[in-house]
Order: sequence, then structure tokens, then C-alpha cells
Amino acid sequence: MPHPIQTKKRMNLVEQISQLAPSFSSRSAQYDRDATFPYENWTELAAEGFLGLCAPKEYGGYEADFVGYALVSEELARACPTTALTFNMHTATALLAGWISEELDFNNEMKQHLERTRPALWEGMCSQHLIHSQPFSEGRTPGNASPVNTIAVPTAGGYRVTGKKIFASLSGAADIHNVVAIVEGDKRLRLLGVPAGSDGLSIEGVWDPLGMRGTDSRNLIMNDVFVPGDNEVVPPGAFDAMSQRFPYFYMTLSFSYLGLMKAVIDTTGEYLRGEHGVESRKDNHVKQAGWAGMQLKYDQTQALMYRVLEESSVDPSPAALRRAWSAMVTTMEGAPAIASEAIRICGGRSMLRPSKLEQHYRDARCGATMLPWSVAVSYTHLTLPTIYSV
Repeated sequence: MPHPIQTKKRMNLVEQISQLAPSFSSRSAQYDRDATFPYENWTELAAEGFLGLCAPKEYGGYEADFVGYALVSEELARACPTTALTFNMHTATALLAGWISEELDFNNEMKQHLERTRPALWEGMCSQHLIHSQPFSEGRTPGNASPVNTIAVPTAGGYRVTGKKIFASLSGAADIHNVVAIVEGDKRLRLLGVPAGSDGLSIEGVWDPLGMRGTDSRNLIMNDVFVPGDNEVVPPGAFDAMSQRFPYFYMTLSFSYLGLMKAVIDTTGEYLRGEHGVESRKDNHVKQAGWAGMQLKYDQTQALMYRVLEESSVDPSPAALRRAWSAMVTTMEGAPAIASEAIRICGGRSMLRPSKLEQHYRDARCGATMLPWSVAVSYTHLTLPTIYSV
């Protein structure tokens, strides 16, 4: 029996992604080995209309909501975690400008801003297949009074933006970098679309990480970059409203790691059935026990995550927020735990490239540190007095 969040509309999208899975999975090892962006996978996503996953149908989008995106991301990560993680950075902007903004029910002035800016956003995603990123991290300490140090100076026709974003995924692939910035003297956050190739925009560093190697997450440097006013994706203060009233937005990375956990189980099951040139191990009692433990860990994680998704709404209760932070920790710590157990079950060959498990093991270890809701940040939230409400 399907879970209540697995509606027909949402699962039709998941099924479409599953049809792309074989080709995505076949390329994943190459992207990992060369630390290259998964352009071919993105081309297929664009051809199937998924760059407009959360865009309105009238523009050619699928009009997916937050939960629909989560299920698509989970399925996408089963085939290629790197593609799923980069797809998150693209879709985050569409979610914020679309479904989340509608749920927040902004005032008339903010709605008018969206009416002016959204048509170009949707047209770019659905018809021009423009790739968006949303670099946020600046390397500042979590809890810092001002987590954003990128400055936007109002000027004729737009803004002049100066700042630096680290771990800027899709740095060399995105057509538009949607950066969070502040205007001095105004506490409201801005989300500004910086076009790739703009004067004063540069990318620095070499991307050669442990895992998630195809995300191209180098540093994005902005030095007095002009951003047109119509590239202010959402009205001033909309990002703040999202943070305060729909903080589930900060969970979007975790859906990829839930899918990665399922990918580890898929690959381990293939090994135990003898599908990788080794004798079947499915009757080995020690391996059976390990397999059962992996299934238990995944089922517990998915059950908690699906409960959080089912109750996700504007203005969540303290108890609902506690479950969201718990789901983040459970998923981001569960992924490397289940990958480690898979290595133990499958033995030494699983550590040799191009083993899928060797890659999954490295990819899984990256999630716990990813901001804004890293495991450390989530644990910090879980220690706050408000979470003791039931």
C-alpha cells in the first residue's frame, strides 16, 4: 500500500525518472572518476521537461510541490547521487519562487514583484533550458549574527554585487547563479540572479573532493558585478520569510541522501544474489544479518522522513520542527553507516574502483557537513528548549 504522500501525480514523475535511471547510472562512475559535471544527464532531464519540475504547467512545467520534488530527488539519487544533488541546487530556486511563495501568501507588493519576475524565470527553465544554481555558503560560523557577507549596492537598473560563495555547486555549469546578498542598512535578504559570464564574476579553485565529485562546487567570486533588477528572483524579505515560516526548505539536500541509501541497498542486494561475477551469498547467515540491519536502518530513516514530508507546512509546530531536524541527522548519519555496513558485507572487492559501493561510500560521507542544516547545526537546534514541546 503506498504511503499517503505517494500520490498518483507525484509517483508518475518518479516513474519518469526511473526510466532515465539506467543511462544515468551507467555514466555515474565516469563523472566521479573525472570529477566532471553530469552534462549528459542534465541534457536528458531537460529533454524530459524536468528543468521545469516546479514551474507552472502553462509554461511547460510539471508544477510539482515540495513533496513531489522530494520524491523525485530520492529516485534520481538511486541512479546518480551527483546528478540528484546538483538538480537540488537548480530546483531550490523554482521551489522558492513558486510553490513556497504561494504557500506563504505574500502581501500585494510582494505578489506584484513575483508577477514581474517569474515569467522570465519559468520561460528560461522550461523553454531555454537554463540551469540555475543557488550558492549560499560563505564559510562563516553557523549562528553568526550575519551569516551573509555578500553585499548588493542599489544602482540604476539593478544592483552591484560583491562577495564570495564557497562550495558553489554548478559553478561552471550554471547559466544563472542565484546568490543570497544583503543591502547595507536593510536587514532583508535578497536573492539575486547573477548571469554566468558577467563582468567581475570569476570561478576559482580546483574541485577534487572525496565524494560528490561531479557537483563542480568551486568558489564563486563577485567583484562589483551588475545584476539587473528583474533578476531579483523573489521580493526582498521573501527569503527571510521562508527561513522563518517554511524552514523545511533547508532539508532539500537530505532527499538525495535518502535515495543514496536506497542505491546502496540495491547494489548490496545484487551482490548477495551473485549478480556481479561472484557466487551468491544470500544463504550466508552473517551476511543475512548485516542485510537485515541495512534494511532496518533504511526503513527507519524513510519512515521518519516521509512523516516529516507528510506534515510539512507553513508555520510548523516545535514538535514538527524537532522531527525535521531529527530526520536530517538520521539521514545524513544513516547514509555513511549503511554504506560502511555494505562494504563489510560485500568484502574487499567492493572497495575497488569502479565498484558502485566504493563510490557510494565516499558520496555518503559528504552529507553530514553540508550547510545550512548540517548534522552539527541540526544537533544544535535539537538542544534548544523549544524542542521539548510535544
